[in-house]
Amino acid sequence: MSNREVVVLSVGGVRFVTWASTLQQFPESRLARMLSDDDQEFKLVNGEFFVDRDGVLFSYIMDFLRTLQVSLPTDFSDYQRLQREAEFYGLYTLADLLSQEHLLKPRLEILEVRFSLQEMQAFFRIFGSCSTTVETLAEQITVFAGQQSGQSWTSPFPSQKTLIPLPLERPSYHDLVFKCGTEYSAGDQFVARYVSIKPDNRKLINGTNVLGLLFDTLLKDGFRLISARTVASEEKVECYSFERMKRPAGLAVTVNHPQGTPR
Repeated sequence: MSNREVVVLSVGGVRFVTWASTLQQFPESRLARMLSDDDQEFKLVNGEFFVDRDGVLFSYIMDFLRTLQVSLPTDFSDYQRLQREAEFYGLYTLADLLSQEHLLKPRLEILEVRFSLQEMQAFFRIFGSCSTTVETLAEQITVFAGQQSGQSWTSPFPSQKTLIPLPLERPSYHDLVFKCGTEYSAGDQFVARYVSIKPDNRKLINGTNVLGLLFDTLLKDGFRLISARTVASEEKVECYSFERMKRPAGLAVTVNHPQGTPR
């Protein structure tokens, strides 16, 4: 069968349509041999290959054949059944990946936000158990600074003067520090710091508003608030803890096809 021919399979009553080349990704598998009539267990009925197996689990096998990655839903739990299906189809590379269940299961991720108000400034410190998440937040958050005349820290909008972006403090890969508000400079001059959090384009100077925008960003990213407490009553430091189940990146495999073989 040509690798560009369309193949229709009925697996447990669920219909799949794909290219022959997709099923031939692993030439030694039963799916590849099926196309050469080398496996009599797969019956061709009315132009469709009938397979008496689990059609729902086969959808994950098809996704693997199309992407060469194992990427499962966060609530997936049938690892052993899917591994058994992979072994049935002779997809031992997939079966080996599924045996590494600890690499595929979602992991609990913790994020802590510390917030304090001191005079005309608000201070933020974000700590995360996953450095990648902290790095993503660091790319989303921008602090802008500019000189203001007689500007109160509660002013909601930046002046028309040029604002300069400032780098965030990164004490480690797992945390970041920034602040907003105004502080006295000289005469009637103040240094004003505004915070913007992508994809929102607003520049906010009020710490409570920035905290609210940060909460919205985290909640939209799949986090949920699990606790709120005061950790330093004298300094009025508030601590908010968030968690989410983080889905791991898909495990990928490399398939070496003979040179000149069209796919």
